[in-house]
Amino acid sequence: MSLPASAEELRQRQAFYVQCMDVLTAARIPVLVGGAYAFNQYTGIFRDTKDFDLFIRREHVDAALGLLAREGLNTEITYTHWLAKAWGPYDWFIDLIYGSGNGVCPVDESWFEHAPQAEVLGRKIPLVPPEEMIWQKAFILERDRCDVADVAHVIRGCGESLDWPRLVRRFEDRWPVLLSQLILFSFIFPNDRKKVPMELLHMLVERFRAEAHLPGDDQLCGGTLLSKSQFESDLDHGGYRDARIEQSGGGMTPEEARAWTVLQK
Repeated sequence: MSLPASAEELRQRQAFYVQCMDVLTAARIPVLVGGAYAFNQYTGIFRDTKDFDLFIRREHVDAALGLLAREGLNTEITYTHWLAKAWGPYDWFIDLIYGSGNGVCPVDESWFEHAPQAEVLGRKIPLVPPEEMIWQKAFILERDRCDVADVAHVIRGCGESLDWPRLVRRFEDRWPVLLSQLILFSFIFPNDRKKVPMELLHMLVERFRAEAHLPGDDQLCGGTLLSKSQFESDLDHGGYRDARIEQSGGGMTPEEARAWTVLQK
């Protein structure tokens, strides 16, 4: 666990984040603030982290990295399918996020069309929409990181104003992941169940009932969309296909999936 930052260290680190935001917005590169700062706006819960998440469309990544490099930052494309980084002093860094680790949540124009404005570190800037925050976090079910609590807190904070039909559309045929999160929400915060529209919950449950008897996609393992390493044995020895891979309906190449999985080892 990292030690709490001193007031001066926090001020300098936040000035670094503002510098990065200003460089990109001055060049008219559209960015959204996510991570701890957006989470705080939606939930009231603050986390002090040494990174700063900016969401960006893939086509703007190279230009953004070039601008930040000219400011003296070290830059890299960390994972080709979703993440780049720019490093400043004292190991401070920003993440430039243009997808998700599992390859199913690309940053597209809809993120920007539905982004609410907020003041972050003295700057008026759009945030990652709460629907997209839920969409991404719903799939994070690792042994060492599980975002169920984050999803529940965002629903509790924003449920009454969420665009629920749009959220359902985001999940597409992976809607059972959303349904599972909504069931967990009703268990975690039983007095807040009314924040999830009952007709939507009924619709998803009925969809589950209607499809439960249908044959599934032969030997497809959707678990890899939830954890990058916990289903390796099923792929390697059980004959299952990786749902992350493009040929199986995912958004990653086999090489990208291998590189992302190696991170856990």
